[in-house]
Amino acid sequence: MKINLDDHGLHLRFAPFTLSRPVGNLRMGIYTNDERWQRLLPDCEVGFITEPHLQAKFPALDDAIRVNAQLIPNEELAASVFALEEGFSLYAGDLFIAEHGSGITKIQYVGAAPIVLEHRWDIFQKNEAAIELDFYLITEDRTSEKLSKTNTLIGPKELLFIEEGATVEACTLNTTHGPIYIGQDAEIMEGSMIRGSFVLCEGAVVKMGAKIYGATTIGPHCRVGGEVSNVVFFAYSNKGHDGFLGNAVLGEWCNLGADTNSSNLKNNYSLVSSYNYETKEITPSDLQFMGLCMGDHSKSAINTMFNTATVIGFAVNVFSDAFPPKHLPSFTWLNGKEQHAYELPKAIQAAEAMMERRHVEFTDADRQIYEHLAKTRP
Repeated sequence: MKINLDDHGLHLRFAPFTLSRPVGNLRMGIYTNDERWQRLLPDCEVGFITEPHLQAKFPALDDAIRVNAQLIPNEELAASVFALEEGFSLYAGDLFIAEHGSGITKIQYVGAAPIVLEHRWDIFQKNEAAIELDFYLITEDRTSEKLSKTNTLIGPKELLFIEEGATVEACTLNTTHGPIYIGQDAEIMEGSMIRGSFVLCEGAVVKMGAKIYGATTIGPHCRVGGEVSNVVFFAYSNKGHDGFLGNAVLGEWCNLGADTNSSNLKNNYSLVSSYNYETKEITPSDLQFMGLCMGDHSKSAINTMFNTATVIGFAVNVFSDAFPPKHLPSFTWLNGKEQHAYELPKAIQAAEAMMERRHVEFTDADRQIYEHLAKTRP
């Protein structure tokens, strides 16, 4: 079976993260959405209908069922898409789910409602629901590795799952409020305090003495320390030192310098406003809590302070002794209060150096994304 996850015209809705990936490759819970579809539909090939500058890295498949990428599927939804016949399209009310071929004949989906991503901040707001969905998907009919006696477990032991090769010593784990999943070869260093719901993906590390509240996902090969609450880290990103980060999302290959802090609540407790890539303006939200959103390959220096609901684009370098603006476009080099364009060759050189440390190749497709975003600087 083949499906194409379609951005569905929402490419800018989820920027800055979708500046460098399709909507269907966003991470929540344990998986990216394309990984989740492959888990739900074994032997399923997944392609993407997305922006031209992303197509080399995320190609579309021929003769595939077109699926709305903003949906986080459950087992019933995946089964309904699998059963969709040629010439039919699937809807939940007015919400498009999938179409096979022409899709002329519309039918209604009648199963359990999927998680629907409507705004960028849904990535952290709906992460708890995604963790619970994925936890039962990945642990069904499987047995967890044993938790070492050096640890303290609070809450139901069946809501803790440890993969082979993971290391957890002298930590406090609390599953009272949600499940905790620790991936293969991941490590939680001694003295850390973890409250579910929580995901630590393959090869990721929680540093000594970290304080982590749910609902938090630390993606593959990330390094995270300090205090974290309701944050999604995509992959290969670092917050290795003290400092607070809450109600936030970090893309891939980000690095927060020591004692970087991000506000997630205004002093007057009013609803926050945040940069909107569709309107190119700071617009109101209906949220009281919103922290940092940082696109791929962006960095902050030590002691950086981010205002509530700050949005950082792709390949941005921030070093300032004052609060940066609430939005920094892609390829910005912020030195104090002075903004300059981050030169493309230097940005690529930094990316290659960081990726080489993790034994990941910087490809021609990556270079194509860099060149497009350096030219347009969204």
